[in-house]
Amino acid sequence: MKTNTVAIIQARMGSSRLPGKMMLPLQGIPVVEWVFRRTKSAQSIQNIVFAIPATADNDVLNNYLTGMGANVFRGNEKDVVERFFLAAKEWNASHIVRICADNPFVTGTEIDHLVKFYFEMDCDYAYNHIPRNNRYPDGMGAEIVSFRILQTIHEEAGVDDHREHIFNYIWANPGKFKILTFDPEDERLAQPDIKLDLDTLQDYEKLCSMNVDIEMTAYEIIEQALLKK
Repeated sequence: MKTNTVAIIQARMGSSRLPGKMMLPLQGIPVVEWVFRRTKSAQSIQNIVFAIPATADNDVLNNYLTGMGANVFRGNEKDVVERFFLAAKEWNASHIVRICADNPFVTGTEIDHLVKFYFEMDCDYAYNHIPRNNRYPDGMGAEIVSFRILQTIHEEAGVDDHREHIFNYIWANPGKFKILTFDPEDERLAQPDIKLDLDTLQDYEKLCSMNVDIEMTAYEIIEQALLKK
């Protein structure tokens, strides 16, 4: 069966803990560009789409993304499930890799390992973006589902928490979905106590203090993170 695996990057300017973080510079390059360029290095992805809210405060983000040549889908700010579902539908995705735009060090090789694992294991949902039942650092990987599973979530998820946090419905129904994860192929990446995502000003200061480059491999970034522990 021919697949069309689309990376959908969830991004927005509004953040209660760190407003405007998408456009904050990291080594002189906005965080959102880090995410875009590092996702582009994945070999298993056929297309990349940013799913951002259709609100005025996100116009600056939309303009920057389109200026980079990125695909953008704008939708409901609070109903993230609907935003993802409609974006996936518009790009005819057979499978969706969700990437959070507050992960500037997301890495193409680890996205590829995730996609390979997912198709080999025949599961409903696979992930390696957080150290939950695996030994990955926090913020280098992604999540993957089929369009069919995303459609199920869209049709069945009712409570606000399950609409705003796209895969919470899966986690709330473990008996209904086959959920799998795995450890890094490169043992040097097995650092589950390292946090690389961007949630707070303290996170931003730590990431800025790291001697990193946008083309670095996963392990080169881990090396820098270990120096800051």
